[in-house]
Amino acid sequence: MAEIWLTQEEFEKRKEHLDYLKSTRTLEIAEMLKIARGFGDLSENAEYDAAKAEQAKNEYDIATLEAELRTAKIIDQNALRGDRINVGSKVTVRNVATGTDMHLEIVGSMAADPVAGKVSNESPIGGSLLGHSAGETVPVNTPGGVLHLEILEIH
Repeated sequence: MAEIWLTQEEFEKRKEHLDYLKSTRTLEIAEMLKIARGFGDLSENAEYDAAKAEQAKNEYDIATLEAELRTAKIIDQNALRGDRINVGSKVTVRNVATGTDMHLEIVGSMAADPVAGKVSNESPIGGSLLGHSAGETVPVNTPGGVLHLEILEIH
């Protein structure tokens, strides 16, 4: 499994979700199975099949979250150097061609949300910005061609 970078807040959210899946959701599925068994013949019982599928999905989600949490690297916000872009950095960049400014946060791949301005350190933009400083113009190879981003500020 690849490195997973998370903020402490993201780590805690995943941990809470794991606790929910292990406790509340597991009990809900057990109740669904109990009710479905009451409908009789299990070989032709759609409710039972659906509950078993939900149980399998829940077990998969639990295993996936446990693996993520075991291998997660916590981003130490206090240790970030303000002069270079790292995972966890918030930056303002300008598209040189269009003059458009963008506010981005470089995050681990599991926390990426491009609509919210959170770009993965493994994405073309995030990976290209890593290690650079304010004032630099960085070429970014994208599927649509090369994009030049000027780093205006590292927050």
